Amino acid sequence: MKVLFLARWYPHKYDPMFGLFVQRHAEAAALFNDITVIYVHPDEHARQRYEIERQVENKVDTIRVYYKKGGRLTNGLRYFKACRKGLQLAGRPDLIHVHVLTRMGVVAYLEKRFHHIPYLITEHWSRYLPGNGFGGTLRKWATRRVVRQAGMVTTVTENLAQAMQAHGLANPRYVTLPNVVDINLFKPQPHHNTLPRIIHISCFEDQSKNISGLLEALKRMKDNNVSYQAVLIGEGMDLEAMKAKATRLQLDDRVRFTGLLQGQALVDALSSGDFLVLSSHYENLPVVILEALACGLPVVSTNVGGIAELIDETNGLLVPKGDVTALADAMERACATHAQYDPETLRSRVVKRYGMEAVGKQLDDWYREL
Repeated sequence: MKVLFLARWYPHKYDPMFGLFVQRHAEAAALFNDITVIYVHPDEHARQRYEIERQVENKVDTIRVYYKKGGRLTNGLRYFKACRKGLQLAGRPDLIHVHVLTRMGVVAYLEKRFHHIPYLITEHWSRYLPGNGFGGTLRKWATRRVVRQAGMVTTVTENLAQAMQAHGLANPRYVTLPNVVDINLFKPQPHHNTLPRIIHISCFEDQSKNISGLLEALKRMKDNNVSYQAVLIGEGMDLEAMKAKATRLQLDDRVRFTGLLQGQALVDALSSGDFLVLSSHYENLPVVILEALACGLPVVSTNVGGIAELIDETNGLLVPKGDVTALADAMERACATHAQYDPETLRSRVVKRYGMEAVGKQLDDWYREL
C-alpha cells in the first residue's frame, strides 16, 4: 500500500537528530509498504518563500518543505500551504499515518473529510503528562476532534495513552507501538574498562533531561571515593552550561563530553560503557534506553513516563526524579554490580519486540486492517 507519513518531527538539515525515532518508524514501515514522508519546517535562512527537498532515504520517499519564517500568523498560514505543496508532490495515498499532533492531525482530518482517506495517529510528545502544559482552548478542541476521527491512536507507552485520555482525547482504540532499534547496528562489543564507565546520551536540554542533577550525583560519588568514568554524549542548548558546571564541581578528571555522535561512532561509544544513566524530569520511553539494552548495557534511570514499563531489577535500577542522593546511590550500586547482568539476555528482549522487522510487521497489520 501507499502510506503517507505526516511528521511533525523529523530529521532535517538543521538538526539530524530531531524526530529520529519517527524516521525509524518510517524505515520499519517501508520494509512492507510504499512509504512517503512529508515534513515541514520554518527556515529564517530561506531565499524563497518555499524550498522543497525530495530524496529517497533508506527506501523512504522523503519530502521536506522549508518555508520562509515570518510573523506568527504568517508562519501558521505558510505551514499549511507548505503541507499542501508536499501533498501535491506525494500524490494520493491509501492511508495516512500522523506522527505528533496537532497540526499534522488537522491536515489528515481534512484529507479524510474531503478525500475519504483514513488515518491513524502515533503520538510521541510528553506534553500531555501532568505539569507539561497541554493547554489552549482551540488546540484542545482541534486535538479532540482529530483524535476522535482517527482509525486508531498509538503511543510509545501505556502511560502516555492514559495521559492523553485524561485530557478527553477519546478514541475507541488506543494501542502501544514500540519504538524501533536498529538491532544490526546496536549490539554488544567486547570491552575491558579499568574503571566502571557510565554513559549518558541526551539532547542537553537541562529543564527536561536534568543533566545538572546528574552532574551533582556524579560529584557526590566522587566525594564518596567511588571510582568511575562518565561519558556524556550529545549536544544542545545547555551543553556549554553543563561543561561549565562540571568544571565548577571539579569533575573534569571524571567526566568527558563528546558532543554529537552518530552511526557507528555512537554505537562504539555506547557499547564501550558498563551501564547507561538517565536523570530526566519527564520522558516517554527514550530510544536510547532500548539502544543501550540492545548493546547489552543495564540502565539506571529516573522513574518517569513509561520507563517503568521496560526497566526493572532484571535489567536496571529506577530512582525517583529529582532525587540526587538516590541517583548517586543507584549509580554506585551499578558500578559494583553491572557485570552481573548478562548482555545477551538484556539484548534478546529488545530484539524480539523492538527490532525494525518486528515493528514494521506490526504496522503492516494495522495498515491493512484500517
